[in-house]
Amino acid sequence: MSIRDGMARGAAWMVLFKLVDRGLGVVSTLVLARLLVPADFGLVAMATSVIALLELITYFGLDTALLRQRETTDEHFNAVWTLNVLCGCAMAVLMVALSIPAAHFYREPRVTAVICVLAAAPLVQGFENVGIVTFRKEMRFDRDFRFMFYKRVVKFVLTLMAALWLRTYWALVCGMLLARISGVAFSFLMQSFRPRFSLRSLGDLMHFSKWLMLHNLMQFLRDRGSDFVVGRLAGPASLGLFSVATEISSMPGTELVAPINRAVLPAYMNIAHDLPALRREYISVMSMVSLLAIPLVAGFAICAPFFVLLFLGPKWVETASLIEILAFYGVTRIMQSNAYSAFLALGKPQYYVAISFIHVCVLVLMLVVLTLMHGLQGAAWAYVISTVILLPVDFYFITRFMGVRASEYIGALWRPVCSAALMYVGVRIFGPPLPGAVALPASQAAYSLVVCILIGAPIYVLAVWTSWIAAGRPAGTAESAVLSRMRAVWNRVSVFGVG
Repeated sequence: MSIRDGMARGAAWMVLFKLVDRGLGVVSTLVLARLLVPADFGLVAMATSVIALLELITYFGLDTALLRQRETTDEHFNAVWTLNVLCGCAMAVLMVALSIPAAHFYREPRVTAVICVLAAAPLVQGFENVGIVTFRKEMRFDRDFRFMFYKRVVKFVLTLMAALWLRTYWALVCGMLLARISGVAFSFLMQSFRPRFSLRSLGDLMHFSKWLMLHNLMQFLRDRGSDFVVGRLAGPASLGLFSVATEISSMPGTELVAPINRAVLPAYMNIAHDLPALRREYISVMSMVSLLAIPLVAGFAICAPFFVLLFLGPKWVETASLIEILAFYGVTRIMQSNAYSAFLALGKPQYYVAISFIHVCVLVLMLVVLTLMHGLQGAAWAYVISTVILLPVDFYFITRFMGVRASEYIGALWRPVCSAALMYVGVRIFGPPLPGAVALPASQAAYSLVVCILIGAPIYVLAVWTSWIAAGRPAGTAESAVLSRMRAVWNRVSVFGVG
């Protein structure tokens, strides 16, 4: 099997998982939104923001280092597992120690109990069988899919059961703990490797992993910085609204991109020695991601008011405008996606850390200023504006180290971006009027949502197809790959029909 075929199959498995994961996530969020109140989500977001920060401080990214290491032995895996166990124990102690200061910071005493209970999560997580990394290293993504799928189903079922029983934020806490426990159990059931305590060979991996730890810290501050700023300045109810809006707005774009990047990382590392091949695959993946994800993000921005009224209910109506703004943040994130995997493959993660550091500095400053000036909408715009500012910086480093020309980069993006913009304008002109502050009946919201999709989807497909033909039907593009795949499927169907 070629690298490209393996990458395509891996991406398919990971996208399938994300579809299942997000499908369960949507159902879970919608049900929990009916059973709980925004303050419940905000309270748990306060606690998990502290926990996530500590996890990143004690996370060395050694699983990625194992992927990059060409020759690995049992001693490498034992060293990683041992360090994970030690970090899990340290995490639990730190969480208990910081539970009271965190409650004082947020001015919310209930945070203390939530953090103390959740301290059991990293303690359990540390014992997860590190042997599951071989699923990705050997590009056996079907097994990786099953492992993540089992964990997700357990969390989904048990969280909903707890919510129906408790009707408080403790249901969310129970779901998180049970997911960690099930993950450890499944890791040993699905992987025959049995780790043992040993730190031998750890030094071979630590040099590379320090940059991964710094990157994860920057990523946390970028993605969860709003938890600290909004939680501190606006309180748990506002943070609950913002957290749910962020989660929902990320689904169409970043949740499609993330599984693809998870699959392409081991493939990129296999061809990192061949820079022209790496550059071709980078542009190919960027083109396909843009073609599929950008219209989903734009479409979600269009449909946000109707989606909220239909699925979340009137008490969440304030999230509609936030989802629409944050959807544009998703578009800019798509343009920057895939780069981190390429930098890891090239052995230059320090440069992506530098990009992330600049992004975090700009974002935190804008979050504080715009949240104080414009509330939750200001916080949402802070994400959009800061990411747009960083696009040229990101492109500079890609050009420098991969030799990607501006024409190649723009060529992978301009047709999806322009077509999605045309779709957005077309639905705004010809689609149903926005409800504003009016709480539409569920039936009318559903009708408006369907109308938006029926108008927007044909506009996008026609615009992409027309622009591709106008560009001379360039080969090697995402459009040509999709067309080739559609023809292959049609031929199989035709043969089957004839037989």
